[in-house]
Amino acid sequence: MTGRFDRAQPYALGLFRIVTGLLFACHGAASLFGVLGGAHGGGTVPAGAWPGWYAAAIQLGAGVLVLFGLGTRSAAFVASGSMAYAYFSVHQSVSLWPLQNGGEASAMFCWAFLLLVFTGPGAFAVDRVFGARAVHGRQEEQHQAKAPVPA
Repeated sequence: MTGRFDRAQPYALGLFRIVTGLLFACHGAASLFGVLGGAHGGGTVPAGAWPGWYAAAIQLGAGVLVLFGLGTRSAAFVASGSMAYAYFSVHQSVSLWPLQNGGEASAMFCWAFLLLVFTGPGAFAVDRVFGARAVHGRQEEQHQAKAPVPA
Protein backbone atom coordinates (compact mmCIF):
# COMPACT_ATOMS: atom_id res chain seq x y z
CA MET A 1 0.00 0.00 0.00
CA THR A 2 2.81 2.42 0.85
CA GLY A 3 4.33 1.90 -2.59
CA ARG A 4 1.12 3.10 -4.26
CA PHE A 5 1.06 6.21 -2.11
CA ASP A 6 4.72 6.88 -2.90
CA ARG A 7 4.06 6.60 -6.65
CA ALA A 8 1.05 8.93 -6.35
CA GLN A 9 2.93 11.53 -4.31
CA PRO A 10 3.91 13.85 -7.22
CA TYR A 11 0.30 13.88 -8.42
CA ALA A 12 -1.13 14.59 -4.98
CA LEU A 13 1.44 17.34 -4.52
CA GLY A 14 0.56 18.78 -7.93
CA LEU A 15 -3.13 18.85 -7.06
CA PHE A 16 -2.33 20.42 -3.68
CA ARG A 17 -0.32 23.13 -5.47
CA ILE A 18 -3.11 23.79 -7.99
CA VAL A 19 -5.85 24.11 -5.35
CA THR A 20 -3.71 26.24 -3.03
CA GLY A 21 -2.66 28.55 -5.86
CA LEU A 22 -6.23 28.89 -7.12
CA LEU A 23 -7.61 29.74 -3.68
CA PHE A 24 -4.84 32.28 -3.09
CA ALA A 25 -5.36 33.90 -6.50
CA CYS A 26 -9.10 34.14 -5.79
CA HIS A 27 -8.39 36.15 -2.62
CA GLY A 28 -6.27 38.57 -4.62
CA ALA A 29 -8.82 38.87 -7.44
CA ALA A 30 -11.61 39.52 -4.94
CA SER A 31 -9.66 42.32 -3.28
CA LEU A 32 -8.37 43.92 -6.48
CA PHE A 33 -11.39 43.57 -8.78
CA GLY A 34 -14.37 43.03 -6.48
CA VAL A 35 -15.18 39.62 -7.97
CA LEU A 36 -16.29 36.59 -5.93
CA GLY A 37 -17.88 38.80 -3.30
CA GLY A 38 -15.17 41.44 -3.22
CA ALA A 39 -12.84 42.46 -0.44
CA HIS A 40 -14.20 41.88 3.06
CA GLY A 41 -17.72 41.21 1.82
CA GLY A 42 -17.86 43.74 -1.02
CA GLY A 43 -15.90 46.31 -2.96
CA THR A 44 -12.21 46.53 -3.67
CA VAL A 45 -9.09 47.58 -1.84
CA PRO A 46 -8.09 51.14 -2.83
CA ALA A 47 -5.20 51.12 -5.32
CA GLY A 48 -1.84 51.60 -3.61
CA ALA A 49 -3.25 51.28 -0.07
CA TRP A 50 -0.69 49.78 2.32
CA PRO A 51 -0.66 46.89 3.01
CA GLY A 52 -3.98 45.64 1.57
CA TRP A 53 -3.47 46.47 -2.09
CA TYR A 54 0.08 45.10 -2.13
CA ALA A 55 -1.03 41.95 -0.34
CA ALA A 56 -3.81 41.47 -2.90
CA ALA A 57 -1.34 41.95 -5.77
CA ILE A 58 0.97 39.34 -4.23
CA GLN A 59 -1.99 37.00 -3.70
CA LEU A 60 -3.09 37.28 -7.32
CA GLY A 61 0.38 37.15 -8.88
CA ALA A 62 1.92 34.47 -6.70
CA GLY A 63 -1.33 32.49 -6.69
CA VAL A 64 -1.43 32.33 -10.49
CA LEU A 65 2.26 31.39 -10.69
CA VAL A 66 1.81 28.62 -8.11
CA LEU A 67 -1.42 27.47 -9.79
CA PHE A 68 0.39 26.89 -13.08
CA GLY A 69 3.61 25.71 -11.45
CA LEU A 70 5.74 28.46 -12.96
CA GLY A 71 8.56 29.61 -10.69
CA THR A 72 6.79 27.68 -7.96
CA ARG A 73 9.44 27.77 -5.26
CA SER A 74 10.09 31.52 -5.61
CA ALA A 75 6.41 32.43 -5.85
CA ALA A 76 5.59 30.20 -2.88
CA PHE A 77 8.38 31.80 -0.85
CA VAL A 78 6.98 35.29 -1.48
CA ALA A 79 3.43 34.11 -0.77
CA SER A 80 4.47 32.41 2.47
CA GLY A 81 6.28 35.52 3.64
CA SER A 82 3.31 37.74 2.85
CA MET A 83 1.03 35.48 4.88
CA ALA A 84 3.47 35.41 7.79
CA TYR A 85 3.49 39.22 7.68
CA ALA A 86 -0.32 39.28 7.58
CA TYR A 87 -0.57 36.95 10.54
CA PHE A 88 1.93 38.73 12.77
CA SER A 89 1.00 42.30 11.83
CA VAL A 90 -2.80 41.98 11.66
CA HIS A 91 -4.02 38.92 13.50
CA GLN A 92 -1.61 38.20 16.34
CA SER A 93 -2.16 41.63 17.90
CA VAL A 94 -5.74 40.50 18.66
CA SER A 95 -4.70 37.27 20.39
CA LEU A 96 -2.13 34.48 20.09
CA TRP A 97 -4.23 31.64 18.65
CA PRO A 98 -5.45 31.72 15.03
CA LEU A 99 -8.86 30.40 16.08
CA GLN A 100 -9.30 33.42 18.37
CA ASN A 101 -7.79 36.10 16.12
CA GLY A 102 -9.29 35.15 12.74
CA GLY A 103 -5.90 34.30 11.28
CA GLU A 104 -6.49 30.66 10.31
CA ALA A 105 -6.36 31.38 6.58
CA SER A 106 -3.15 33.39 6.92
CA ALA A 107 -1.50 30.69 9.02
CA MET A 108 -2.60 27.85 6.73
CA PHE A 109 -1.55 29.65 3.55
CA CYS A 110 1.80 30.53 5.14
CA TRP A 111 2.57 26.90 6.00
CA ALA A 112 1.12 25.50 2.75
CA PHE A 113 3.33 27.77 0.65
CA LEU A 114 6.35 27.07 2.84
CA LEU A 115 5.79 23.36 2.18
CA LEU A 116 5.81 24.05 -1.57
CA VAL A 117 9.10 25.93 -1.22
CA PHE A 118 10.71 22.74 0.05
CA THR A 119 8.83 20.11 -1.98
CA GLY A 120 8.67 21.84 -5.34
CA PRO A 121 5.68 21.86 -7.67
CA GLY A 122 4.88 18.17 -8.03
CA ALA A 123 3.19 16.92 -11.20
CA PHE A 124 1.32 19.00 -13.79
CA ALA A 125 3.67 22.00 -13.47
CA VAL A 126 4.98 24.24 -16.22
CA ASP A 127 8.32 24.15 -14.35
CA ARG A 128 8.51 20.42 -15.04
CA VAL A 129 8.04 20.93 -18.79
CA PHE A 130 10.84 23.49 -18.99
CA GLY A 131 12.98 21.51 -16.55
CA ALA A 132 12.61 18.32 -18.59
CA ARG A 133 13.57 20.15 -21.77
CA ALA A 134 16.59 21.72 -20.08
CA VAL A 135 17.77 18.39 -18.68
CA HIS A 136 17.22 16.65 -22.03
CA GLY A 137 19.12 19.44 -23.82
CA ARG A 138 22.07 19.16 -21.41
CA GLN A 139 22.16 15.39 -21.84
CA GLU A 140 22.26 15.81 -25.63
CA GLU A 141 25.09 18.35 -25.35
CA GLN A 142 27.05 16.02 -23.06
CA HIS A 143 26.46 13.08 -25.40
CA GLN A 144 27.61 15.09 -28.41
CA ALA A 145 30.68 16.33 -26.54
CA LYS A 146 31.74 12.74 -25.76
CA ALA A 147 31.12 11.46 -29.28
CA PRO A 148 34.27 11.10 -31.41
CA VAL A 149 34.64 13.66 -34.16
CA PRO A 150 34.74 12.00 -37.61
CA ALA A 151 37.94 12.63 -39.54
